[in-house]
Amino acid sequence: MHQDAHRKGPGGIFLLPNLFTTGVLFTGFYAIVAAMHERFEAGAISIFVAMVFDNLDGRIARMTNTQSAFGAEYDSLADMISFGLAPAIVMYQWQLAQLGKAGWLIAFIYTAAVALRLARFNTQLGVADKRFFQGLPSPAGAAITAGFVWFCEHAEFDSGFSVTAIVPILALATALLMVSNTRYYSFKDFDLKNRIPFVAVLAMVGGWVIVTLDPSSVLFLLAIAYGLSGPLLTLIQVRRRRAARHRGGVEPQA
Repeated sequence: MHQDAHRKGPGGIFLLPNLFTTGVLFTGFYAIVAAMHERFEAGAISIFVAMVFDNLDGRIARMTNTQSAFGAEYDSLADMISFGLAPAIVMYQWQLAQLGKAGWLIAFIYTAAVALRLARFNTQLGVADKRFFQGLPSPAGAAITAGFVWFCEHAEFDSGFSVTAIVPILALATALLMVSNTRYYSFKDFDLKNRIPFVAVLAMVGGWVIVTLDPSSVLFLLAIAYGLSGPLLTLIQVRRRRAARHRGGVEPQA
């Protein structure tokens, strides 16, 4: 996640968080190289590894008080490569190339949507409600697209008309969600330093076990569920507001 630029100091470079950001960039670059050599499953997995690094760099920067303007900009550029360009190239090399000109245009639209999503995020730092993202976050978008590649490659559903037809629809729908105003829960109010119930610990352990049983399927389903959560949340809020207007009451706060 982005290293929130309540920007400390005169733009110095802190080693620890930027080391993880370099991990984001490296794994995204590796995904592109893997796709060029038709190692699509390895490329998709590499994008998921980039997500782990991306989640850690911002948290570590906040926990160690090492946020910086440099770190925020570096993080955004790394995200563009790993969650914009890399998934687009993987999808293109995997299936979209079969569609000719339309294929690379779809890949470009996806990449441009990530760039727009990141630019909008950067302009809203310190202004937007931190509990929510405006538009599907680019790592979540990458989880949907790369997750589908990983799932199909692992299950050997990597050919046929149905797969080729689904990929452009999935790419365009994900791109649309990223540039939309749909709100997504950010989980930024989840503090690792707070105490949690023992039952929650058991649930987390159980979750890890389920993921390890079939990571490609479980992670893809989780990504799809998060992608759908935004429109569902929007629909619920719209219905609440309509109900409040009908009652003549005050519109409920999100």
